[in-house]
Amino acid sequence: MARSLVHIVAPEDDGMRLDALAAARKLYPSRSAAVKAIEEGRVFVNGESLAKKAAVCAGDTIVYEVYEEAPRTHLVGQPIDLDIRYEDDYLIVLSKQVGLVCHPSPDHFDGTLVNALIYHCGADSLCNVQGERDRLGIVHRLDRDTSGLMLAAKTDEVGQSLMDDIRDRIVDRHYLALVQGVIPHDTGMIDAPIARADRERTRMAVSDSASARDSITTFTVLERFDAGPKDDGYTLVDCKLFTGRTHQIRVHMNYIKHACVGDPVYGSGSAAMQLGLTRQFLHSYRLAFTHPATGEDLEFVDGLPADLARALESISDRSRGRTEAGETACAAIGKGSLR
Repeated sequence: MARSLVHIVAPEDDGMRLDALAAARKLYPSRSAAVKAIEEGRVFVNGESLAKKAAVCAGDTIVYEVYEEAPRTHLVGQPIDLDIRYEDDYLIVLSKQVGLVCHPSPDHFDGTLVNALIYHCGADSLCNVQGERDRLGIVHRLDRDTSGLMLAAKTDEVGQSLMDDIRDRIVDRHYLALVQGVIPHDTGMIDAPIARADRERTRMAVSDSASARDSITTFTVLERFDAGPKDDGYTLVDCKLFTGRTHQIRVHMNYIKHACVGDPVYGSGSAAMQLGLTRQFLHSYRLAFTHPATGEDLEFVDGLPADLARALESISDRSRGRTEAGETACAAIGKGSLR
């Protein structure tokens, strides 16, 4: 549960960067935690959300949100099935199942990917580059109800290198998304900063606030589906992430009026019901990167889970045909079909 606290900037702190002050005065346990809170829009200076590098003045009123952690037991390994596609002494590539949360949170203390990784590898055989024991092995995340390929790291050196490569847009990450409506053009780029929504803190939104972070998603149309009596049609797209913001694809597709089908936060529930879905149609299907330790170029492709495949099959008779990119994607997945 979050609560708001107040800090008044002292004269001796006049001119300090906001993130530096938040860490130095123990508003948050570390500078990285302070930066995260600022970028998520949980820190306000005189009622405004500022950038992390903004200078504060003596007498400024800082209102900041902190999460009160409920008592919990020591983080332990749990025998949760992992669909591992590649593993060596340095890293793991896995296909995350629907419903699996990546790491513990105030609302989800166990049964997470971290618990599964600890059981599989041992806590001492997982990276801890984020400095938080409840994020062992984690270098990037997928939403709970987004399935597909993701990375985990075993050593701090490899974990930091992978995080740097993701930040520097070297890791190639592609998602399959079925979105509402028919997109007329074959490709597009969404370059729109994302921040936490002002009124609903569990939502993210395209924003021009100082706390908004640069966010870039490109998409390529793979297949279009004609409108039905209760919908405006659908489009199957390949989304490529150039940044990794919370809910990025979901926010960006909603921003261009083509929300992911089945998205409970940014989309419409009616489309999900028509296609028999209980979650958003979003699947991390392609992952390519250079192994930080061996220098080997690795690429992985993951086919659609059964629930998403059934949803596509239910509208297959409305298909206008695949684009050239769609045929290429099908060939990469194998058997010439996404279904």
